[in-house]
Amino acid sequence: MDLDHDACYRALSQRDSRFDGRFFTAVKTTGIYCRPVCPARTPHAKNVIFYPTAAAAQEAGFRPCLRCRPETAPDMGAWRGTSNTVSRALSLIELGALDQGDVDALAVRLGLGERQLRRLFRQHLGASPVGVAQTRRILLAKQLIQETRLPMAEIAFASGFGSVRRFNEAFLSLFQRPPGELRRLAGEDIAVKADGELSLLLRYQPPYEWREMLDFLRMRAIQGVESVSDGRYSRSLSLAGIQGTLSIEATSGNALRASIRVARLSVVPSIIARLRRVFDLAADPLAIARHLSKDPVLAPLVEKRPGLRVPGAWDGFELAIRAVLGQQITVTAAVRLAGRLVTTYGEPLSASVSGLSRVFPRPEVLAGADLTTLGMPKSRARTLSAVAAACLENPEIFANNCGLDEAVQRLRAIRGVGEWTAQYIALRQLREPDAFPASDIGVLRALTNEHGLRPKADEVLARAERWRPWRAYAAQHLWAA
Repeated sequence: MDLDHDACYRALSQRDSRFDGRFFTAVKTTGIYCRPVCPARTPHAKNVIFYPTAAAAQEAGFRPCLRCRPETAPDMGAWRGTSNTVSRALSLIELGALDQGDVDALAVRLGLGERQLRRLFRQHLGASPVGVAQTRRILLAKQLIQETRLPMAEIAFASGFGSVRRFNEAFLSLFQRPPGELRRLAGEDIAVKADGELSLLLRYQPPYEWREMLDFLRMRAIQGVESVSDGRYSRSLSLAGIQGTLSIEATSGNALRASIRVARLSVVPSIIARLRRVFDLAADPLAIARHLSKDPVLAPLVEKRPGLRVPGAWDGFELAIRAVLGQQITVTAAVRLAGRLVTTYGEPLSASVSGLSRVFPRPEVLAGADLTTLGMPKSRARTLSAVAAACLENPEIFANNCGLDEAVQRLRAIRGVGEWTAQYIALRQLREPDAFPASDIGVLRALTNEHGLRPKADEVLARAERWRPWRAYAAQHLWAA
């Protein structure tokens, strides 16, 4: 990815927060890389190199600044609109694709060769896939060191390192000092117990329409699994057989504060990755708003709700089941059905928290269940069973590892899953910014003209061509309206 040196240097000189996370400044004389908003004295233009990602700067031999803390920069996803393949690869890496597998396996999941994947990463990110994964681990560890009082051994596993030795070696190599010397907080280390809580900040690029996000999640919250109250979203979770709970709320400094309770810290990176997807923290709201505001219908909606995000899904299987439950009925009725499903087939939480008592049912449980007893049409019950069976047959079916058209075609191959359901899953689970359920009743109502004439789905699709590549955000504005 090419960066204009003069433009980046002007942004650096002005400490323009709009560019925070879009590029990183490496200073040749100090060997340190910083955010554009770093409070340190601005270096001479001839002494700086600009990189599109923190991983690129680290692979070039620079170490993170201890003042501006690059690990706290919003993850802007600068690759979006440049390479969808790289975007999907980064999503899989964030979810742990390189923790157990290698680059070749990642390339296979994406349907291309290893050399091609490496070339795309070099072209768009300036770093290798392994370098990106390693940088994510180190920066998460550095954030935990400076924002918590966890012991170093627990931080090693909570940030995705396979061993304490590798954790120590990485910090000694990068910072020339052990990780403990980076800690600024006073006091004794406090270990996370089985029922303890880990808290950290997740940054984003402002603005952020938090109230609309909470309203969307509140309307769809399943009793026992989710709750929204006092400006906070909470839910139960189960990853790799490990149960836990989390809550997240807005705080100062363009960040959300996540509080996680889980018995095994090794799943923390995956939880953070999912939270970033659910709350759409990598979005570039200014760029999206500029594009959608060109449409006279969307312009007032964008102005009314600046920073509106597309709520993501915690789990692909869970979202698919919820989408099927919502076919041709109201959101309230679908939530009621989902509550019955969870009460009947959801596993109880080993340590329940206020308002949270169960985890969402697993595919193997629903695949063998008679779902007609829940009070729904037999055809819908058969579709739910088909979704569960498809997930068991192909665990990658809800993974973001192919293009939008291919993903929709793959989802529509499931019995009972039509275009609307497939597009809705692509929009919220696959995080496809151009997914668009054109036949959605909410979209059609929002586009009804002053004479009360509601457009047809094909007419909406034709109009939505001008909204590409952000049709998902256009749909969200129309729903909010």
